[in-house]
Amino acid sequence: SKLHGKVVLIDFWATWCGPCVEELPTVLKIYKEQHAKGFEVIGVSLDADKAELEAFLKAKGVEWPQYFDGKGPENELFLKYKLESIPTMWLLNKKSHVVSMNAFEGMKEQVTKLLAE
Repeated sequence: SKLHGKVVLIDFWATWCGPCVEELPTVLKIYKEQHAKGFEVIGVSLDADKAELEAFLKAKGVEWPQYFDGKGPENELFLKYKLESIPTMWLLNKKSHVVSMNAFEGMKEQVTKLLAE
């Protein structure tokens, strides 16, 4: 609820997922450009080793919060929403409604448009 009024990217990912790691520089760039304007990112990590995850995040300069339950691919949120693969990125508008379940397609344009609304 404290993110209501912001544009939020929810990123289901893992450090062992090649495509997830490939997308990270794009997400980092948009985050750095748009965070001050109200763009937030929440990671949902499907990693099993917290120390490994934290070391990766520090090395890459990732500042946004991560939901980590240590269950790896059996992550509670991943299963709850019946997701089938990662990376999966959801984009929420300022009213906290999911507006894209495939947010890495044209993410910068989508975020810019949502922030302007």
